[in-house]
Amino acid sequence: MKQSLNITIARNQRTDEWSARLRATLAVVLFATAWEFLSRVSVINPNILPPLSVVLATILEGITDGRLLTDALQSVRRVAVGYTLAGTAALSLGILSALRKPVGDVLRPLVDIVRPIPPIAWIPIALLWFGFGDPPAYFLVGLGAFFPIFSNAFLGISLVERGPVEVALCHGASRRLLLRKVILPQALPSIFTGLRTGLGVAWMVVITAELVGAQSGLGYLIQVSRAQLQAEQVVAGMVLIGLIGYGLNQIMNGFGRLLMPWRWRGRELVPGE
Repeated sequence: MKQSLNITIARNQRTDEWSARLRATLAVVLFATAWEFLSRVSVINPNILPPLSVVLATILEGITDGRLLTDALQSVRRVAVGYTLAGTAALSLGILSALRKPVGDVLRPLVDIVRPIPPIAWIPIALLWFGFGDPPAYFLVGLGAFFPIFSNAFLGISLVERGPVEVALCHGASRRLLLRKVILPQALPSIFTGLRTGLGVAWMVVITAELVGAQSGLGYLIQVSRAQLQAEQVVAGMVLIGLIGYGLNQIMNGFGRLLMPWRWRGRELVPGE
């Protein structure tokens, strides 16, 4: 009886997942069709928003000759470096602040003061400090990713239930074992949320940074194409930004499924369970 119920539940979950995928696919197809049609009949000015087929052809051409692919890889590389640096620092400081109250009393007010400043406001300072090229992009990406990762790491550790911790201490668990086996597993959903949010912010920030302070990347491509009135190149860059961002999010979702299969339902993380 129980096995039959589990099979039914699993079958229903697969059906729901396929239904969700079908609805998402239909939404994309309808949007693409409307875009192509409205631009072709000039309801939307094709000089401002070229037809989707033209944009896709521009992307294919850019990937084939290597220009667009090179810019995309440059943007991804900057995100990878800045995000890695920010994630390492934010996780370490967030966990330490939650575990050591004196450290948290010092760091949290500083974080709360700096966090409301949008990364775009740091662009002039970044250019003054680091000049043009990769360093200001690393700085801005790291700055954008740091705060959601820090905040969620601190929150996750702070909300760990005391019961399992006290039980582990009563059985003589060391601090390292307590952190690895009791505290971090409970805090992992919040930490993962911060990592996923931080990656999304990092991807948005790097495009902004490349608009003004780089000589390569998708943001730089959009800026140059805008100055040359190449609308198809601008929109192609924007579409590629969206596709790469979607891919990065799916990669993070995949990590979430591996790390926390017990908290995953369908395609989205279910909070608060």
